[in-house]
Amino acid sequence: MSFILPINIENLLHCSGVESARIEFKSGWNEKTTGIQLLKTIAAFANDLQNLNGGYIIIGVAEEKGCAVMPPCGIAPEKIDAIQKWIRGNCNRIDPEYQPVFSPEVVDGKHILVLWVPGSDIRPHSAPDGEKEDKKYFVRIGSETVDAAKNGVLQELLQLTARVPYDDRRAQQAKSEEMRESKVREFLSDIHSGLLEETNTRELYRKLKITVPVNGHDVPKNIGLLLFSENPEQWFPGVRIEVVEYAANAFGNIIEERIFRGGIHEQLKSALAYLENISSAHFEKQANSFRVKGWVSYPIHALRETLVNAVYHRSYESCPEPVKVYLYPDRIEVISYPGPVQGIMQEHLCQKAPMPPVPARNRRVGEFLKELRLAEGRGTGLPKLYKSMRDNGSPDPKFDFDEGRSYFRVTLPAHPEYVAISALRDAAHLRAIGNDNDAFQRIEEIWQQHPGSPSLTAELIRLTGAKGKSGTAETIFAKFRESTASAFIPPVTNVLIDVLLDAGREEAARNLLEQLPQYLTSTDALEAAILARRMDRHETAHRYFDRAGDALLHDSRALHEFAQTKIKLAQKLIRQKQSSTFNHESNRRLLMEAKELLERVVQMEADKARHAWAWRDLGRVKIWLKFPEQEIRNAYNHAINSLPDELRFREELAKWERNKA
Repeated sequence: MSFILPINIENLLHCSGVESARIEFKSGWNEKTTGIQLLKTIAAFANDLQNLNGGYIIIGVAEEKGCAVMPPCGIAPEKIDAIQKWIRGNCNRIDPEYQPVFSPEVVDGKHILVLWVPGSDIRPHSAPDGEKEDKKYFVRIGSETVDAAKNGVLQELLQLTARVPYDDRRAQQAKSEEMRESKVREFLSDIHSGLLEETNTRELYRKLKITVPVNGHDVPKNIGLLLFSENPEQWFPGVRIEVVEYAANAFGNIIEERIFRGGIHEQLKSALAYLENISSAHFEKQANSFRVKGWVSYPIHALRETLVNAVYHRSYESCPEPVKVYLYPDRIEVISYPGPVQGIMQEHLCQKAPMPPVPARNRRVGEFLKELRLAEGRGTGLPKLYKSMRDNGSPDPKFDFDEGRSYFRVTLPAHPEYVAISALRDAAHLRAIGNDNDAFQRIEEIWQQHPGSPSLTAELIRLTGAKGKSGTAETIFAKFRESTASAFIPPVTNVLIDVLLDAGREEAARNLLEQLPQYLTSTDALEAAILARRMDRHETAHRYFDRAGDALLHDSRALHEFAQTKIKLAQKLIRQKQSSTFNHESNRRLLMEAKELLERVVQMEADKARHAWAWRDLGRVKIWLKFPEQEIRNAYNHAINSLPDELRFREELAKWERNKA
């Protein structure tokens, strides 16, 4: 464990918490080859073209495809002092002179040397190109150290002369005592840093580079106050996160408002926890599979990436506006100030062009957030944001900023079905308080935006059917079919069939029933079976009941209707008056299956009416199957006791008694 570096050495070797492009591995040491290359790389990291706060050079570890080869090759312990002496002495050949931080380490029993090269406050630096004293400016592009002039970025580098990012500047107006040592140590504990072992507070702050000596005393840097002071807003107005949730009405009423303060990493963690708690999930077991499919209103990774980027890339200099998070029923907007740095265009954000290597606004904020595993490596966050939204079935994120780049807004559209559920919930509330027309308009308005939503379409068809407009319901269904996936069509088809039957349009309902696919999910098959029974299509109903599977076994109504379907089919065989053995056997098998289903129904939890009619049907079946008389009487007596006012039960029992006599 390193007692000099802020980052955990294991994390560094595995490129965890720091981008691999910011690490240079050297398997061995040779003054004439490795030494000269080292000076170029030190200058390149110090020049910090992209404001990533330099990087690390690790001597004694080989590299393969950008990753450390473990265990390390190592360096002979007796050579480490000589290597450090050579590097220190030759760093005066860098102009202006620059000295990295040296940290000898032992990993897996092998000695290695780590050079930490933070971004310089006095850039740009030039270094000798070979043994000659001809000096050139070097920068890091990706994972390579290159000549700035040959790669067309020299002018850009020169424009950074003596320009220190605001988060890494000295806070002359504050004292180092304004930072809380407990917060610093909590941070180091979170990233598993060996600096925790440093007992001297002044040395601890210096090694973490959150203070700098000025005229015999230490002055904090802005990054130290942003993370580790009790109230960063004392020095940086607007350094907070505001989360506002709006109601789904035309007046934009606020439901709830939350403000998150403290160190920027603390407020970020708290705001993320709050947002993750309000993101709802929906899971559904797939038919004939052990897999479960599902979606969330907003993917957690997308929420994290969006809010972290707002905190990372906002300005902390003379910007009183906080990061704002607006929660609407159909989207989340995250707004930060000002807009993106020059060079970032819409085509880069929409992934229509590669992201250019422009300097980041804050180099230390990003570094600390990455070490906390909050921020992604440079260039990787945006693709992961898109992927998490698409994997969830959500629309792509949207980005916008004005011409003057005064703000930057990221919009995460909610999952379409979450929007539908929110609209259905709002409509239910409106109906509960007597606003039926507003409820209908709410559903219709959201459906126009999401015509492919099965739940919204189903509800709109139901409401339209209730108004007696079955033709309009068919039009809605036609638009839905054009806008959705085939898997979502059957459940909505069942709803339209129900509406058509209520409107007395049985032929149209029958045509729709025939269009249903042969294989449906359990729930859809169950609904189709019940609808087929309404149309006396008992063979079709039996087929769908048979395929309902688990959805049937725990539904007393469905089991009862399945038993009644079997009874109808058995009666149909009798009416055919065919005396073949096959028909008699089929009749008996159907009745026995009906008996077993009814016996299950009367054992399940259900209302008294369901139990009463199930007992009555069981009595009839036992009559036809010539069961013992006492069993038949028991069945009818259960029915009578469950519904004493139902005269048909007594009449049927009396009729059977007379016929028996």
